Amino acid sequence: MNDAPQLKPNSYRDTWCGQVLGDRVGSPVRLSGWVHRRRDHGGLIFIDLRDRTGLVQLVFNPDEAGGAHELGHSLRSEYVISVSGEVVTRSGETVNAELPTGEFEVRVKEAEILATADTPPFEIEGFHGEVGEETRLKHRYLDLRRDQMQQAIKLRHRLTTAMRSFLDSEGFLDIETPILTLSTPEGARDFLVPSRLQRGSFYALPQSPQLFKQLLMMSGFERYFQIAR
Repeated sequence: MNDAPQLKPNSYRDTWCGQVLGDRVGSPVRLSGWVHRRRDHGGLIFIDLRDRTGLVQLVFNPDEAGGAHELGHSLRSEYVISVSGEVVTRSGETVNAELPTGEFEVRVKEAEILATADTPPFEIEGFHGEVGEETRLKHRYLDLRRDQMQQAIKLRHRLTTAMRSFLDSEGFLDIETPILTLSTPEGARDFLVPSRLQRGSFYALPQSPQLFKQLLMMSGFERYFQIAR
């Protein structure tokens, strides 16, 4: 899967964080994303910016960034920002070999805070499951920002895409059968969903797509598949 899809430039970004590589050295870029990590070294401020494609280091230098450097002091974890600057190569001792973009950084010229954020209830960075499931589900939008969750969702997408591609090449049709039907008690008790328009009536979640599969076979769809949800 392409983690850096084609991007139509807009007022917030013209480049993904994961695209800050050697071919862009010396070029101006405009990035947007979440503040993943902030390091204030007195004069210089370093920000790791995160979007769907990865991380890239931003440098706020008071001699170059001007007002943006002052703004850099106020940035906190998970703030959403948009920055403009020049891509440069890092000096040898500052290269981060663990990141695809680790040999490069963006020297910020302009910066804007698009949205502030409260202190997260758990760390997005370096999370290893020490937070309870209830907290994770309550703040699901934060939980899904974690790299582990992002990679799991992307892996599932790759797997289902490969399955669909193979089955399509074999002449199978991807058909979604109903998720609400009449109650047909079998081995387990039905999960009932009340009808809003017809009081006293209920739908049920099908325990098996067997009946729908048989209807499809009788209708001439000999090769059918669906991915269970």
